[in-house]
Amino acid sequence: MSSSDIAKELSDYIYQKKYSNSKGGLCKKRIQEFAHNLLEILFPQIGERRFTSADQLFYAVLDSKIQLATILDCFTANYPNLGERKDKIIEEFLGRLFDVEQMLQADAQYILEEDPAAESIEEVITCYPGFFAIAIYRLAHELYLMEIPVLPRVLTEYAHVQSSVDIHPGAKIASPFFIDHGTGIVIGETTIIGRKVKIFQGVTLGALSVDKGMQKTKRHPTIEDNCLIYSNATILGGNTVIGNNSIIGGNVWLTQSVEANSQLYHLAETKLSQNKN
Repeated sequence: MSSSDIAKELSDYIYQKKYSNSKGGLCKKRIQEFAHNLLEILFPQIGERRFTSADQLFYAVLDSKIQLATILDCFTANYPNLGERKDKIIEEFLGRLFDVEQMLQADAQYILEEDPAAESIEEVITCYPGFFAIAIYRLAHELYLMEIPVLPRVLTEYAHVQSSVDIHPGAKIASPFFIDHGTGIVIGETTIIGRKVKIFQGVTLGALSVDKGMQKTKRHPTIEDNCLIYSNATILGGNTVIGNNSIIGGNVWLTQSVEANSQLYHLAETKLSQNKN
């Protein structure tokens, strides 16, 4: 069989199996452009466009509205009920951007205040992968709350690729929030994170097991206010609560709750120790 014959056989096979009844793709590139354009509007430090008047910004917002409408149209083939909700979704999402902008501004300010390496808020917004991941997450979370399928995940996976930070859009993360460095962080769908929490690279906030039967249950931990979690700590389980003002040391493996005002770390002989302030 020649290479042309093989190519023909392969294309026929794949077309019949995957394309003949396909309802269309999910516009991943458009979704990424939509996210970038929104961040450009919210933070002029991020993009190359310079808006010299509120009118120019108004037309940029209208462009984002059109982008979202186009994206929702792409999804309508696979999820017909989105077509009926499209106008309401766009209206609600644009309305929520006021709160998203305030939360992200607080996130950036908190990073600036807490990180001795940060010299300006412009540096945080333009250079910090943790801030980028948080920004995309906050946009995706609003769409997740509106029960839009797949689109929020496409957004957070875009942030994952760009920043190496994997945040499920369903996680509940208060503001301000600080991710330092970011590489390798995983935050699961039912995670709850309070205000003024700081997380370093390699931290996992995950489930105790991967079980499809737990799909609708709380399976990821809760981190209360003012907690600090150092590099490569692993905290698992839906009933695991890290109390307010606690510090979790690097490389700790944790599957049980920790009281407020605790310090948890590994000693040199690898025994787990807990000190209360």
